Amino acid sequence: MRVAEAVGRALVAAGVGQVFGVVGSGNFHVTNAMVAAGARFVAARHEGGAATMADAYARTSGAPTVLSLHQGPGLTNALTGITEAAKSRTPLLVLAAEATAPHSNFRVGQTELARAVGAVAARVTSADAAVDQALAALGRAVAERRTVLLNLPLAVQEEQAPGGVPADIATPRGPDPVEPDPRRAGELADLLDAAGRPVFVAGRGARTPGARDALLELADRHGALLATSAVARGLFRGSAWSLDVSGGFASPLAADLITGADLVVGWGCSLTGWTTRHGALIGPGARVAQVDDDPTAFGRHRPVDLAVTGDVERTARRAGRAPGARRTGYRTPAVAAALAARGRWRDVPYEDEGTPERIDPRTLSRALDDILPAERVIGVDSGNFMGWPSAWLSVPDENGFCFTQAFQSIGLGLATAIGAALARPDRLPVAVLGDGGALMGAAELDTVRRLGLPMVVVVHNDDGYGAEVHHFGPDGCALDTVTFPETDLAAVARGYGFEAVTVRTPGDLAAVEAWVAGERAAPLLVDAKVTREHGAWWLEEAFRGH
Repeated sequence: MRVAEAVGRALVAAGVGQVFGVVGSGNFHVTNAMVAAGARFVAARHEGGAATMADAYARTSGAPTVLSLHQGPGLTNALTGITEAAKSRTPLLVLAAEATAPHSNFRVGQTELARAVGAVAARVTSADAAVDQALAALGRAVAERRTVLLNLPLAVQEEQAPGGVPADIATPRGPDPVEPDPRRAGELADLLDAAGRPVFVAGRGARTPGARDALLELADRHGALLATSAVARGLFRGSAWSLDVSGGFASPLAADLITGADLVVGWGCSLTGWTTRHGALIGPGARVAQVDDDPTAFGRHRPVDLAVTGDVERTARRAGRAPGARRTGYRTPAVAAALAARGRWRDVPYEDEGTPERIDPRTLSRALDDILPAERVIGVDSGNFMGWPSAWLSVPDENGFCFTQAFQSIGLGLATAIGAALARPDRLPVAVLGDGGALMGAAELDTVRRLGLPMVVVVHNDDGYGAEVHHFGPDGCALDTVTFPETDLAAVARGYGFEAVTVRTPGDLAAVEAWVAGERAAPLLVDAKVTREHGAWWLEEAFRGH
């Protein structure tokens, strides 16, 4: 058995069930070996799309996931998606063939590339050690929640693996939950006891059923309101005291209530400038506590009054102390009434700015929220439009929203939705893109159709890079470099085998209703010609950090 086959079979034996990639000569045998051993392989049309599909699948499923790449350009094509995964601490194993011959056209510094974007670099160095080194790389990805690039030198792949594949390969385990220091947990309990208006902000580290239940119980005891960072959106779905997302996407009421808190606790949340509106959502007299199992996370983005190193669920249960009388805290009748009336963005009154030629994105988003089934998984791209789907489209839980925005790259949204869709085949996949990102990632429309995904792709089409238009336009700058002639994206989609509809007015959405009610035999693209007179509400806040 050659090394390429042994490595592929060993990884599947260790629990890898899903592989994404684009196959070339260098990763042909290792990919086929994984397929032969029982893994599912999804061929993307571009390595960048494959990388983001793998990232989204790993985030949504929590399962060991592999990205398989050709040497040299296969890796460089995937680097943006790998960077996003690395910045997001996605447990992902990247298998990249490696050309080591000095004069090979494919030779680049693959180890240096991995380290440059924040991934962990590893290499198979010999036939004797190949299987152990591959399993160690997978184990590190899972145990440390890291994106690991494993280089597979071409010459080593061709050698015979002397030991073949061991029969007793163990599935790698995630990190052990960190037990909080009892004294620190007690200090957090003291802060909660003293707070009159506490707010919990849960992030990526709280995205487990156990953490959710523990936080709900603790919040009920202390009368805390519940918010999330964007990546944990949906975690508190169903709670009458949920503020939805904290930060730039927060509704006016949510922003006011968070600013009025006298205690803000970040649970597995970095409290970045995005989540706190560059600190503006933290009131001047508020105390701030942060709970994280990574001690390097504390104070990275803002000072905190109390840092507790520990697993979110275990810390929340420790801080709960003995059961006692529940406190009203921030959960007053007035707050309850306000949340019921205008807690969601879609409940905030607005003046529709639509014309016969262009639909208001708020009207579009509210209508789609009503039309599309509630059991959905949403992937969004980056751009001026992104606040509308991120705040106006409801999601069933934290696994209904996949937010690949740590690197702020446009063009990842469609691949994000594909990866999330494969992880949650029980839900309707919805990709929401801008026209710029849609055209960047258009090759993966073929992947959607080929996989038979009943996906809805919604394109907010304003014929330009809206973020730049609205950032530089008010200063009188020429915008010819960021605006384009109108593109018929519906026709493009039909060429890929989609059903498609152009939406200019609310009445045009009847075609979307018909698709939802029908057989959904082909995916649907909605080319929404949206108004473009001014930027989204969150854009000004976003650009303050640039």
